[in-house]
Amino acid sequence: MRFILALAALLALAPAAPAQKAAAPRWAEVVAITPEGGYRQGNPNAPVKLIEYGSRTCPTCQRFAAEGVAPLTADYIATGKVSYEYRDYLVHGAPDLALALLNQCVPTARFFVVLDAIYALPGLHDRIDKLAADSPKRVEQWQALPPDQAATRFAEALGLLPFMQKHGLSEVQARKCLADPARIARIARTNADAVTVHKVNGTPSFFVNGRKLRAVSWLHLQPELWASGA
Repeated sequence: MRFILALAALLALAPAAPAQKAAAPRWAEVVAITPEGGYRQGNPNAPVKLIEYGSRTCPTCQRFAAEGVAPLTADYIATGKVSYEYRDYLVHGAPDLALALLNQCVPTARFFVVLDAIYALPGLHDRIDKLAADSPKRVEQWQALPPDQAATRFAEALGLLPFMQKHGLSEVQARKCLADPARIARIARTNADAVTVHKVNGTPSFFVNGRKLRAVSWLHLQPELWASGA
């Protein structure tokens, strides 16, 4: 009994173990769907909020993805200073819709991974141009179909179903996604708001803290982030 009391007294005198420091948030891995139908990456309370209205068939958007996404993610999003939201703007109609639907069908946490993979997909723009050149009447007919049918035709013609299988979306899941009326309606609302509320008329269109920018490249966007305090 004396031994137990003595041991208890020694433990009481021993210095407390230092509290473990909480791990820093991994902001680049935090992805959420916004009420506007966009996908936001990063700290939801970041002081600088960047929004891009983009199109996966837009060469200028593709160039921004190649040049700007890596430094934007590493230097701004990962630090919690900037949140980045991507909203779909379907400048080329049904081909954009097909890509948007398929991208939005992967788990939310993987949205930006697959978005980057789509922008890096070799020959996508060439396939779209060739399809338009070789079969203009067919393309015109497909664009006039109901949205789910049009998206499916372009997804098949552009080889998007095998591509999405590599990113965990089976053909059955992909076809179901392309025909999802709720998802199609959400993308349509995002597009309608882009035009009527935000006066978007091309891609990429960038907004920083609600202010529309003239910048369309990383070279011109980065100074805007600096000026906003990022």
